[in-house]
Amino acid sequence: MNSSSVPTVVFVPGLRDHVAVHWQSMLADRLEKARTVPPLERDKLSRHARVAALDNVVSEVDGPVVLVAHSAGVMTTVHWAHRATRPVLGALLATPADLELALPEGYPTKLELDEGGWNPIPRQRLPFPSIVAASRTDRLGRYRRIAGMAETWGSRLVDLGDVGHLNPASGYGWWPQAEELVDELVTMARAEISR
Repeated sequence: MNSSSVPTVVFVPGLRDHVAVHWQSMLADRLEKARTVPPLERDKLSRHARVAALDNVVSEVDGPVVLVAHSAGVMTTVHWAHRATRPVLGALLATPADLELALPEGYPTKLELDEGGWNPIPRQRLPFPSIVAASRTDRLGRYRRIAGMAETWGSRLVDLGDVGHLNPASGYGWWPQAEELVDELVTMARAEISR
């Protein structure tokens, strides 16, 4: 495969931004072409600012793009998707944070998230193929609600079982399935293009 056809994988972190020991950071280091949406210096809880930051990164990429989002980064992605002017091959949406419900202590409050413009969560079909990887034991998103979001987004749902929030606090570090799911998205997109 020539380098112009290798997609750039754009990583969309959650509200806690880049963490060196997070699976997103580890996967980004392994890929030939990867970009990460940078942390915000201000307006950290602004959905508008996070969507604009994602849009800036995607618009700077030459060639095909695949998105890999985690936690509230999933919500950034679904808000961005319906205003995006640039097509993407697909998106891996891992353990979405359900920002419509109160999050555990230590996370932003529901009021702060509402004021930041996060709610309601978009529930329209996404304009690209997507995979939602959902946990059965995520304190930031109940499985049944996440499964319902996946259905409305037109996403394939992958049941990850007991992985908590799929972050370092839940014991992840490296998550090998992420690379497999990204490869699946690229394969699906290529098959669609060649039809």
